[in-house]
Amino acid sequence: TPVQIKEFGAVNKIDFSPVPPYNYAVTASSRIHIYGRYSQEPIKTFSRFKDAAYCATYRDDGNLLVAGSEEGSIRLFDIGGKAPLRQFDGHTKAVHVVGFLSDKYRIFSGGDDYSSNLWDIPSATEIVSYSEHSDYVRCGCASKVNADVFITGSYDHTVKLFDARTKRSVMTIEHGQPVESVLLFPSGGLLVSAGGRYVKVWDVLKGGQLLVSLKNHHKTVTCLCLNSSGQRLLSGSLDRHVKIYSTTSYKVVHSFNYATSILSLALSPEDETIVVGMTNGVLNVKHRKPEERKEKSQKKRQPAYRTYVKGRTYMPKQEDFCVSKPVKRVLRKYDKLLKSFQSSKALDAVLEPPIRLYTPEVTVAVMQELHRRGTLRSALAGRDEKQINLLLTFVARRVIEPRFTPVLVTVADMITDIYQPVVGQSAIVDRQFLRLQEAIGKEIDYQEELLEVLGMMDTLFATFTKKKATYLEENKSNGLTETMETNMNN
Repeated sequence: TPVQIKEFGAVNKIDFSPVPPYNYAVTASSRIHIYGRYSQEPIKTFSRFKDAAYCATYRDDGNLLVAGSEEGSIRLFDIGGKAPLRQFDGHTKAVHVVGFLSDKYRIFSGGDDYSSNLWDIPSATEIVSYSEHSDYVRCGCASKVNADVFITGSYDHTVKLFDARTKRSVMTIEHGQPVESVLLFPSGGLLVSAGGRYVKVWDVLKGGQLLVSLKNHHKTVTCLCLNSSGQRLLSGSLDRHVKIYSTTSYKVVHSFNYATSILSLALSPEDETIVVGMTNGVLNVKHRKPEERKEKSQKKRQPAYRTYVKGRTYMPKQEDFCVSKPVKRVLRKYDKLLKSFQSSKALDAVLEPPIRLYTPEVTVAVMQELHRRGTLRSALAGRDEKQINLLLTFVARRVIEPRFTPVLVTVADMITDIYQPVVGQSAIVDRQFLRLQEAIGKEIDYQEELLEVLGMMDTLFATFTKKKATYLEENKSNGLTETMETNMNN
């Protein structure tokens, strides 16, 4: 629910302090009120103005406040004091726009005398004055990237970019309507101008090229604001609406409706508070609703055993229609890892003791699948002493089993190729390599002995059994005999 605060006149400027506790300065009538985030009464007031005050703005460190006035003077206040620290005189008419350059030691201003001036704070003197606008200068902003650059907007339909190091403006942008508000993105590359019913975005780095023109309001747009991340642009208008745009698509993503025409708008640095000033002197403050803390949920009571067995003994009748519930297939951990192409983790999963010891065929199958995919070498590489020891133990133990031999021989070759350069650095790994060599050597000896035995058995079988001629051999022999008999007869 918004908080309504009544001021003495139309609220022409709201500015949040950039440092905690994020108080905000409200300029209305001939006073500047400082409010705390949740205070409904001002915690401090600056009232040393003979006539209307304009555009009270904080410095980046939150210690100083500068404001223009109807009589043409600019006053600089210390937040801790009441009397002005400095007064800058030089404008001949009302000063509607003032602000600090990012170096914190200079102030820029714009007035109804069509001039844009630059002031030095320590000496309270005018550095340079630009008289390029042909109508009232009513808005401006400074670059956060370059300490010499500031921008002013005027009722002569132009936005001008000034560099303190030059005698003239370095860029002029034609908005097309009297300019009420200007805004620079934190990067300094994009400029937003508001005037008439239009909000326009310009690319400064491309010489002021128009990127997008937004026409979502029904009356003059009076103020602009960016959120802390720069992803949302806010605009307030005399049509009593605040529109919120996405800065990626520049489409309206939200809108607020107010009681009367809006003159000023500000968003707190943490995006928790939005403050709107209106022509009738009402200050509307909305706070973001705090997130409710989730209370520690009590452990839910489990259903009774009878809930699970209910209906299990029910026998279907003839008129009943049985629907079988599909069985949910649960993938094993290594299958999930293979599915997501995490080769090394899948190999680790199948080297766990329950799988490695009791179902070695699963471990070998995963190795075979990795080899088929061409990722076995990368899965085996980059392992520490403990993991290499585990791998070699498994290979040395299982390589002699005929069903695993083809795959594990390939694995052993790859491990030897990968870790050959580090042989001799670990006694444990060296011992496992020797065990593998010994196991393979013994298996080769067994195979040779078995081949000898097989040869002996073949000889025995050949002497004990009479070889029967097959039908094909009989035909062949008959054909050969017939051919020989024919030749002899001839």
